[in-house]
Amino acid sequence: MDINALLTSAGINIGLCVVLFSFYSVLRKQPSNVNVYFGRRLASQHSRRVDLCLERFVPSPSWILKAWETSEEEILAIGGLDGVVFVRMLVFSIRVFSIAAVICLALVLPINYHGMDRTHKHIPFESLEVFTIENVKEGSTWLWAHCVALYIITFSACTLLYIEYKSITNLRLLHIVGSPPNPSHFTILVRSVPCSSEESYCETVKRFFSHYHASAYLSHQMIYKSGKVQKLKDDAEHVCKVLKNASLDKTCKPSFRHCCSAASTHSFKKFAIGMDSANGGADNTDMNLETTKKECAAAFVFFKSRYAALMAAKVLQTPNPMLWVTDVAPEPHDIYWSNICVPYRQLWIRKIATLVASIGFMLVFLIPVTFVQGLTQLDKLQKMFPFLRGMLKEKLVRQVVTGYLPSVILVLFLCTVPPMMMLFSSVEGSISRSERKKSACCKVLYFTIWNVFFVNVFTGSVISQLSVFSSVTDLPAQLAKAVPSQATFFTTYVLSSGWASLACEVMQIFPLLCNIFQRLVLRLKEDALDSSLSFPYHTEVPRVLLFGFLGFTCSILAPLMLPFLLFYFFLAYLVYRNQIINVYITKYDSGGQFWPIAHNTTVFSLIFSQLIALGVFGLKRSSVASGFTIPLLIGTLLFHQYCRQRFLPIFKSNSAQIVTDMDLRDEHSGRMEEIYEHLPVAYNQPSLMEDDSSQPQCVKRHGDMDRGQSSSQDMEKGKELSQKDRPRPVQRSVSLNSDKSVLGLNL
Repeated sequence: MDINALLTSAGINIGLCVVLFSFYSVLRKQPSNVNVYFGRRLASQHSRRVDLCLERFVPSPSWILKAWETSEEEILAIGGLDGVVFVRMLVFSIRVFSIAAVICLALVLPINYHGMDRTHKHIPFESLEVFTIENVKEGSTWLWAHCVALYIITFSACTLLYIEYKSITNLRLLHIVGSPPNPSHFTILVRSVPCSSEESYCETVKRFFSHYHASAYLSHQMIYKSGKVQKLKDDAEHVCKVLKNASLDKTCKPSFRHCCSAASTHSFKKFAIGMDSANGGADNTDMNLETTKKECAAAFVFFKSRYAALMAAKVLQTPNPMLWVTDVAPEPHDIYWSNICVPYRQLWIRKIATLVASIGFMLVFLIPVTFVQGLTQLDKLQKMFPFLRGMLKEKLVRQVVTGYLPSVILVLFLCTVPPMMMLFSSVEGSISRSERKKSACCKVLYFTIWNVFFVNVFTGSVISQLSVFSSVTDLPAQLAKAVPSQATFFTTYVLSSGWASLACEVMQIFPLLCNIFQRLVLRLKEDALDSSLSFPYHTEVPRVLLFGFLGFTCSILAPLMLPFLLFYFFLAYLVYRNQIINVYITKYDSGGQFWPIAHNTTVFSLIFSQLIALGVFGLKRSSVASGFTIPLLIGTLLFHQYCRQRFLPIFKSNSAQIVTDMDLRDEHSGRMEEIYEHLPVAYNQPSLMEDDSSQPQCVKRHGDMDRGQSSSQDMEKGKELSQKDRPRPVQRSVSLNSDKSVLGLNL
């Protein structure tokens, strides 16, 4: 590929970005698109403003200025700590690749270009390989410049990583301390409750925690089998039972005819109510049996203090680790209810199955990646398809085929990856939505690094891949040979997958088309249109980290990529801040759990780039550069290990000191009783609350007597809660300038 082909790809992507950004600046001003481009503001303000003026139809950069001027405190209040962490990833990338671009373009690029004694063409007709380390001759004394650049990039990256890790750790501690009382701090999720023929799960849980956690146990709430399928099954069983035990007299026939003819979705309920009234209600024994059948072997257990809940969640409850399994409960709006009732003994089988399925999906994905690599090699393409020789002689066609088409095809195929990985993460058994998204994020990241980088580096065909991996001992040398030659493809990938993806992100093409379809075809009113989108961390975090991986790996090998990569991060900084401010609704917050993923990936990128450089220096017979690279590799590993010991435990669990101080603060302020009353309501199952019919609920406090009538009345009160009475997500607004002395730590 020559410079002209690269410029052709850049021109196409720049034109596409300009067109889409112009369309966006106009479409966002139209009242009919408010729910697409201002979903978050619409959800928080519940108002629609219509401005009838000419300015609505004129493109303007006002959204860029607004995104730039928004402070980090506003991002924290709007997008939560996860939003701040994602923006910090972009800021870190801008800083480190600004340093890398200056060093590599000023020092490394001229050495690469003049590395061999050759007659150079005019710049636009030069091959991109001339600007890579491949053009440096063996034994060159100028390879020390590449080693110096590698040292500067590594030291800059490690310094910035440490600063960001320390800052985000402080923000996480402030997030915990400064937020309103969180029900999850007083709650644990217990699973794999042993089954007893003598008592229900509810009584078993109460007896166990009343005995072994008598001083700290407050109450518990059972989890019940729910969902649409379970609901239909329960309704059908109830109707069949009533039909079997009751005689169909005249009072029942009208109800039966109404059940069969009515269009209401609650026909089963109406028929069951009619039959119950005719038969004088169900027997209490049968009701208890139904309750026992619907109970899952899981429950939310509430404690009197945060410290007691934390200790109960971390301690092994019985000598059998497969029984009474406890975890810290997710926040109420973060719970993934579909997986709560999954038997604990199935989880390891599910994880193995999803791992096998993910590997199989990776292998299947070799087919499109191999096809894409075939497009970058015109000589092989002409041999395989002789009828294309005449067409590929055209200069413009060659530039489009080699410079633009391969990366676009790969991007289109990669669009299928995030939904598939999200499905795998759901099957895995995650109990919270943030945990499911984090798991999907890791899977997408591994998948894209493997397929976009390693498979593209090694392949022209599946057969050649098998021959490459047959000799594992030669892998470093093969990487050192293959990576510089594929750096040109990665540069075009940054253009098509990076720049164009940002334009599509800000345009919200799929929600926009859905909005048009709902308005024009389905004729839905504005209030019926759904605008509740959450930020797709499982797609955007892997994309940003993948570009960082490519940037570190190719920085000294092919520094011509860095200006395009740096422009992507600048543009992403503006686009994603705009999306957090206006579009995406923060329904739950993981508390910055995506930063350890970013840190680990960045360190892996640094180590991998050093290994590649070590292999290249060996192939170029530069013993000095190779010798100085080894200490850098060891130092990076030691830095990573220090950060793991220093910061990572704070992201794994809350500290006893902090939760104890929070307990004492709430006790002195007299808020504990209010918190206790709120706990059972916070963890009500949505499917049970939406059901108007009588549903079982077991919410028992420590010390309560088993009183039949009063317990029934209390349960009925819990059932009558409507969806609007559920607590809304907590809007945290932790000031970045808060007094850090409250933490009692010097981070």
